[in-house]
Amino acid sequence: MSEINEQRVCIKFCLKLGKNATETYTLIKTAFGDDSLSRSVIFEWFKRFKDGRQSTEDDPRSGRPSISRNDDVVVNIYEKVRNDRRLTVRELANEAGISIGSCHEILTENLQMRRVAAKFVQRLLTSEQKENHLTICKDLKNRSADINFIKNIITGDETWVYGYDPETKLQSSQWKTKFSPRPKKADIKTMLIVFF
Repeated sequence: MSEINEQRVCIKFCLKLGKNATETYTLIKTAFGDDSLSRSVIFEWFKRFKDGRQSTEDDPRSGRPSISRNDDVVVNIYEKVRNDRRLTVRELANEAGISIGSCHEILTENLQMRRVAAKFVQRLLTSEQKENHLTICKDLKNRSADINFIKNIITGDETWVYGYDPETKLQSSQWKTKFSPRPKKADIKTMLIVFF
């Protein structure tokens, strides 16, 4: 039982003992001290009980009950984020049929998630690829000492251009919990390798 409800029960009890509102206020103030209800609230509840009210619970409030933050919606959002951590709040809200604000509260408060951008790393290569790159670089270094190596290079007027659109910070960001690892993406500057 909450402390407020407990004080309401005490007000009802004092009324049944034949106390008036002022005496009830004094007794409640003595029993609960600084945590007691205000004078006006005690008098209001005393009047309600005197007029025949039996329940100590609050009256039901008008308005539409919140349907966006129930357990089913939270589980639905959680499943969608687990399937694709790059979904935005707007996309999740549209798929779940709830407001953007409610969706953001579910993600941050209920699921304890936050959106983080992927961290740039030098290269996302396997150990085999790293060893292969090292072997090629050593081979090129050894060849450059040979004077005839430069003569064997064929030049032309053909240009090769590779298109690459790096992800923006927003595109690479993902939802994560505080225990999941931070996402990674390769740095475009280290992706360009020049062979001669």
